[in-house]
Amino acid sequence: MPKYRKKPVVVEASQWFKNGDHPNDNCQILETGQILTEGHVVRGYRTPDLDAEVDCQYCNNIMEVHGWIDTMEGGHIVCPADWIITGIKGEYYPCKPDIFEQTYELAE
Repeated sequence: MPKYRKKPVVVEASQWFKNGDHPNDNCQILETGQILTEGHVVRGYRTPDLDAEVDCQYCNNIMEVHGWIDTMEGGHIVCPADWIITGIKGEYYPCKPDIFEQTYELAE
């Protein structure tokens, strides 16, 4: 079977830890650090049928500290420390830190 190498592509990415971390979130933040509006890229994670104190199946943090991102394939949970990548068509998607480290390196 033939083998293929992924073409090198430079992407923009920022690591997300909490609401308002993404540079394009445009949140209104008070001097106290309280966030008045959720992000435009990564929104707060919430669902009516899930207790905010439940542990995440991916990172074991409680769901209250997670984000949600709309992608071309649907939506995805964003765990603290996930990287948010801007794709070649301007779309956003999350990437786990270990996968990001194995796949990307800082471009000069």
